[in-house]
Amino acid sequence: MGTEMATPTTVIAQVSKTVKENNWDLVIKPETSLLSLHLQDLWRYRDLLVMFVRRDVVTVYKQTVLGPIWYVLQPILTTIVFMFIFGNIAGISTDGLPQALFYFSGITIWNYFSETFTQTSKTFKENENLFGKVYFPRLVMPISKVVSGLIKFAIQFGFFLVLYGYFLVNGYAIQPTVYILLFPFLLVLMAGMGLGFGIIFTSLTAKYRDLTFLIQFGVQLLMYATPVIYPVSTIPERYKVFILANPMSAVIEAFRFGFLGSGSINFWYLGYSTIFMLIILFLGILIFNKTEKTFIDTV
Repeated sequence: MGTEMATPTTVIAQVSKTVKENNWDLVIKPETSLLSLHLQDLWRYRDLLVMFVRRDVVTVYKQTVLGPIWYVLQPILTTIVFMFIFGNIAGISTDGLPQALFYFSGITIWNYFSETFTQTSKTFKENENLFGKVYFPRLVMPISKVVSGLIKFAIQFGFFLVLYGYFLVNGYAIQPTVYILLFPFLLVLMAGMGLGFGIIFTSLTAKYRDLTFLIQFGVQLLMYATPVIYPVSTIPERYKVFILANPMSAVIEAFRFGFLGSGSINFWYLGYSTIFMLIILFLGILIFNKTEKTFIDTV
């Protein structure tokens, strides 16, 4: 008695027929196109996203004495150190702004970007066991880091507004401008760049684990190439182009100009930061999508 060998075409036809008969709404296929990002699945798994965000927030201050106060304590202590070293010893200008407000504004903005970048860069490393056991859109995990980082940012930004209100009421040279309305857009730029860089690096570290040692150092080094502790106006002209080539520079300058009236705003550089963010985010999603297919075999 002879038997027929099922060809791949026959198998696919049988699967398609079974799907139609059972009205399944999701089929996990072994091979997909590089551009098959399945972004619509992120909305379908929004409950899972909320669960991951809640987990990230709770685990940070669980079994701690001060709880969420740690979110504010870190930028406060960093601001004090910057005031002592860069403001008093080095004598770096703050464009006539109170040192505490100048440094805290830069630290608050930078912290959200760096937090998003470093946390999403650990996606594959920290979740390799989970990814090997159950299916869900892998992008849910890094996006949950972006959203949970927003909660931490909101706490730090709230303290910034308190500090901002104090100096404003006491007559310091602070002149908020209409460009304060750009704040939500600046937040999107930071989130997009942090997510894009993070998922690119987590894809690379899935195969080259030693890159993880460079990420923390690289982020700290990048901060000094960003106008966090100095205004762009103090940079010599021949070096200014290198600082402004950093897409985060325009974001921090626009934030300070909107809230404090310090420095300047350049829409060409903001446009550059926007295009940079879109490109790095698109490339990051493509690389992440490709890596997740073979991640389990790699580790």
